[in-house]
Amino acid sequence: MVRKKGVIGAIMVAVLLIGATGTAFAAPESADSLDDAINKGTDALSDAQDEKKQLQSNLSAAQAMKKELENAKTALTGDVVELDSQMSEVSNELLEVQNLLDTKEAELEKTTKELAQAKIDVEKQYEDMKLRIKFMYENGTMSYIQILLSSGSFSELLNKAEYIEQVSEYDRNMLQTYQDNRDKITRLEKDLKDQKEVLEQVKGDVEAKQTEMAGLISDKQTEIEGYESDIQNKEEAIKEYEAMIAEQDSTIKALEASVAAAKAKRTQMTVSDNSTNAADQPHYGGGAFVWPAPSYTRISDDYGYRTHPILGIQKFHSGVDMAAPSGSSILAAADGTVVAATYNATMGNYVMIDHGNGLYTIYMHASALYVSSGQSVSAGSTIAAVGSTGRSTGAHLHFSVRQNGSYVSPWNYL
Repeated sequence: MVRKKGVIGAIMVAVLLIGATGTAFAAPESADSLDDAINKGTDALSDAQDEKKQLQSNLSAAQAMKKELENAKTALTGDVVELDSQMSEVSNELLEVQNLLDTKEAELEKTTKELAQAKIDVEKQYEDMKLRIKFMYENGTMSYIQILLSSGSFSELLNKAEYIEQVSEYDRNMLQTYQDNRDKITRLEKDLKDQKEVLEQVKGDVEAKQTEMAGLISDKQTEIEGYESDIQNKEEAIKEYEAMIAEQDSTIKALEASVAAAKAKRTQMTVSDNSTNAADQPHYGGGAFVWPAPSYTRISDDYGYRTHPILGIQKFHSGVDMAAPSGSSILAAADGTVVAATYNATMGNYVMIDHGNGLYTIYMHASALYVSSGQSVSAGSTIAAVGSTGRSTGAHLHFSVRQNGSYVSPWNYL
């Protein structure tokens, strides 16, 4: 839940205590009360000025963090531009590889057709050789002898012998050609297959690189979006701090005016004013407070320092948040006098009770108020209803305790 900042609440309390601004509360009339109000107002003014310095420091820190985020975003944007350039180069490389692959596939298709015809030719040559070998097997050497013996002259014998040699040479050449063609076909098939496999591997590598580059760009874009979101959060926080500083300035001026008015009034008091019966003032006699939110379901945020949900800065939380159903009862923690029952933009509808001896309790974010300023209340009496008014995002009671002008832990009294 978003709650009011600690010292701003303290300032409002001090303004209420001083009573010179005309707001709805029971203004102190005795000299002692005025002295006490002046002291509390002076302390609150000092606290307000310290809080303003802290807010200004937090504002500077937020602005510095925003600047760092913007620088990181700029660097990432540069990385994306570089990756885009590399992606373009990879795409061109992939296009070149694809063109080479298309060319090789066309060559492979052409060569495959040529190989198919070559295989047909080789098979025919093989069949012819089988017929030739069969003929030679069936006729063998006798055929050559018969040819030679049938020669009519020595010259014809020489011619026929030369013919036989040419036929034998032809047979040897045909066999060698057959073997060479077979080897060539086998080699060409293997070479084409290897080239295509290499190109397919290159294409796969380039596509993998392209996918990797696309993933890197996507990751960088996601990081940039994250930085943009963080920058937006810091801008909102900066606006919030600037608004709080402006509110702090306004409150400081009101405190200064109230303290001055109280001092002026104090100078007009007579000695007889100090005779006010102390018995008429509220007095806390000790013991545990009545639990102020009997319908509470859990403690949604505790008293003390906590980490700011946006900036990660330690901030003081001045009370205990008791999550409870809207409209459920808020009870007075102890006997006392209501010194404020009104609305504030930060605290929403709230009640402040004086228990005497510098002890006050504050009940914030109420949906309805059942008491008025100057009214005496008893411990356990219903004074308001739980709500979510002011700077709050859910129904709860913000319960604070102040002792002698400073917030103290409510757990000391509950």
